[in-house]
Amino acid sequence: MSRAAALSVDAKRAFGALLPMLDWPELRDLLVQVSNGEGRLWVDHGGSMLPVPDWRVSPDTVRALAVNLIAAGGRHIDELHPCADVRLGDGIRVHAVLPPASVAGAAVSVRVPRAAPLDFVGLVSGGFCTSRQLELLVAAVTGRKNLLVTGSTGSGKTTALAALLSLVPHHERIITIEDVAELRLLHPHWVGLESRQANSEGVGELSLDRLLREALRMRPDRIVLGECRGAELMTLLTALNTGHDGGAGTLHASSLVDVPARLEALGALGGLDTRALARQVSAALHLVVHLERDAAGRHRLASLGRFRLAGEVLGVEEVT
Repeated sequence: MSRAAALSVDAKRAFGALLPMLDWPELRDLLVQVSNGEGRLWVDHGGSMLPVPDWRVSPDTVRALAVNLIAAGGRHIDELHPCADVRLGDGIRVHAVLPPASVAGAAVSVRVPRAAPLDFVGLVSGGFCTSRQLELLVAAVTGRKNLLVTGSTGSGKTTALAALLSLVPHHERIITIEDVAELRLLHPHWVGLESRQANSEGVGELSLDRLLREALRMRPDRIVLGECRGAELMTLLTALNTGHDGGAGTLHASSLVDVPARLEALGALGGLDTRALARQVSAALHLVVHLERDAAGRHRLASLGRFRLAGEVLGVEEVT
């Protein structure tokens, strides 16, 4: 099924003239923003972000696009709550920001998944890693090691994690927990959980912590937490220290050596000092899988790392 065909009627209507673009084979991102008083469109469908030269709409049209797409995902956005994130169809992620948070005008970011999920064989066949790295990755997944997949925006963290999880034996149950569900696993025993914001009356919230508690009651073999951007790190460490080995999570980081500093910053948001964080991370996470996107737009494994304690401070060393 095409990406557009998997959308609800409301989502198709909200995308409007942008709908056919969703089925471009190599499309990764659609960005709509107000610049100099007019709406402009940028697309990434081949390795770099390029503007669509003749695409122009009014600022009100961009605002309506933002409001309608978020509403199609079951959430609400307005001046009091100017930022929102939703999942549409088969893994399309939409983020929108309205004024006053977005100074020049509304901005909409649409992240589009691959037309079909990659299994691990498909990932490796595209030159993802070396033969030595391949051995280490397979051994880590089949040996039930806990993984942290890191990289910058657009480096392929979600794609790589989903492909790695396709190596999990089919009798094992995988529970994924995400703020906005993006993971699409080629695995027969998988349950995906997605958080939910409170409604306009302040009720109905489903936090990542709550979903973790629910997941622990669902007889999981492996627990996977989506992207850590803040105090979610505490949820990940809690999940991976419950005795359910073979779990994973993802984290934004520009290089392997930057990962400890990123973790320390996020740990501080959760009330952990550097000593406590170092001990928890070194116990919970066994392998760092750092990704990058090359000049041609291909996702590749840049390096593998292992956490270590340097006194009471968290460090990381490259695995070769």
